[in-house]
Amino acid sequence: MTLHFQDRRFRPRVAVLRHDMYRVLFTATLGSGLGTWMATIALTVDVKAHTNSTWWVAALFIVTFLPTVVIGLAVGPLVDRLSRKGLIVAADLVRLGVFALLPFVDSAAVLIVFAAVAGVANSFFRPAVLAGVPNLVDEDELASASSLLQATDWLATAAGPVLGGAIVSVSGPHLVYWINAATFLFSAALLVRIPARYLQSEQGITRGHWRDLEEGIAAFRLRALRTVLIGFGLTMLGTGLVNVSEIFLATRVLHSNAFGYGLLWTATGVGLVVGSVLVGSVLEHRQVLDVYPFVFLPWAAGTLGAGVAPNVWIAALAMVLSGFGNGLTFPMTVVIVQRYVSDRLRGRAFTVIISVHNGLLLCAMVAAGAVTAAWGARWSYVLAAVLFAGGGAAAYLLSRGADPQAA
Repeated sequence: MTLHFQDRRFRPRVAVLRHDMYRVLFTATLGSGLGTWMATIALTVDVKAHTNSTWWVAALFIVTFLPTVVIGLAVGPLVDRLSRKGLIVAADLVRLGVFALLPFVDSAAVLIVFAAVAGVANSFFRPAVLAGVPNLVDEDELASASSLLQATDWLATAAGPVLGGAIVSVSGPHLVYWINAATFLFSAALLVRIPARYLQSEQGITRGHWRDLEEGIAAFRLRALRTVLIGFGLTMLGTGLVNVSEIFLATRVLHSNAFGYGLLWTATGVGLVVGSVLVGSVLEHRQVLDVYPFVFLPWAAGTLGAGVAPNVWIAALAMVLSGFGNGLTFPMTVVIVQRYVSDRLRGRAFTVIISVHNGLLLCAMVAAGAVTAAWGARWSYVLAAVLFAGGGAAAYLLSRGADPQAA
C-alpha cells in the first residue's frame, strides 16, 4: 500500500514516508535505535555493579565507540563491495545474538567483549543504511529522508535512556537486554523485506582491498567532501569539549544538580529534533552547499550563550538553540555525501568520514578533561563555540566553486 499526502505543507517533512521500502527502513531503525539506547544504560549499570570502577565503565564506552573509528579506515570498502542489505541484516542478527546471551553473563570482562562485538556490528550498520537511502527515495526528497532518519535517532537518544533507566531501576538490566534483542529481531524481520537492489544500485568490483580503500579516500579530492570532512570535523572537537564539561557547567558553575544536568541534555535533544525535522523545508528551494556554512551559526551562538548564562534555565534555552543548529548541520552533512558521491563509492565515503570525525571526537574528549580543569567549564563552552563557528567558516571557504557533479 502506498501513502498519499495531498497537503503540500507536509511534503518537505513526512511525504517521503509514502515510499514503502523507505518506510520499512525508517520503522526498523526507530525500533532498534530505541532498544540500543535503553541497553546502553543497562550495560553501564551492569558493568558498574560488577566492578564499581570508573575504569571499567570507561572501557565499556571505548569498546562500543572505537570500532566506528577503526572500521572505516580498515574495512570500509566492504560496505560497497558486499550487499548492503546483507550487511544491515547481519548486523541486526549479530546484535540480536549478543543481547540474547547477555542475561547469562556474570563477568565484567565478558560483558565488555560482548559490547565490543555489538560495537563492530554498529559500525557496519550505520554507513550501509546512509549509503542506501538515496536509492529508496526521489532526488528532491533526499534531504527529508535523511533528516527524518536522523530525527528518529535523536528521539531514541532522548527516550531510550529514560526508559532503560526506569526498567533497570525496577527489574535490573536483564529485562532490558531481552527487550533490545527483540528490537533487533523486529528490525531484521523488516529489513529482510527490502530487495537488495533498493539499497544498492551498483555493487563495487574489487581491485584489491587496499586499492579499494585508496579509491574511497581519493573521492575526498572533491571540494564538497572536503567541506564536510573539515567543516564538520572542527565541530567534533567542540562537541567533545561540551560533552565532558557539561556536567561541570551544570553543577559547579550554575550551582544546579543532576536535574540541571539532565535539563541541559533534554534541551539539546529538543533542539536536535526540531532542527532535523526542518532540514527538508530549509533545503526545499536551495542548494545544500549554499546553506550549509550558515547552519553552523546557531550551533555556535547557542553554545556561547550557555557558556555565559547566569543560571541553568537560561543555559537550557541556549542549548535548545545549540541543538537546533546541530540538528540542521548533521543531516545536511549526510545529504552532501549522498548527493556528491556515486553509489559505487558512497559506503566508503561514509565510513571514512565517520571514522575521521569519531577519531577527532575521541581526541577532544581526552583533551577536554585537562581544558576544563585548567580553565573551567565556561571557557570550555566558549572554545567549543569558536570551533563551531570555525567549522562554518571553513565550510564557507571550501564550498565555494564546488563541483556540482558526483564523484
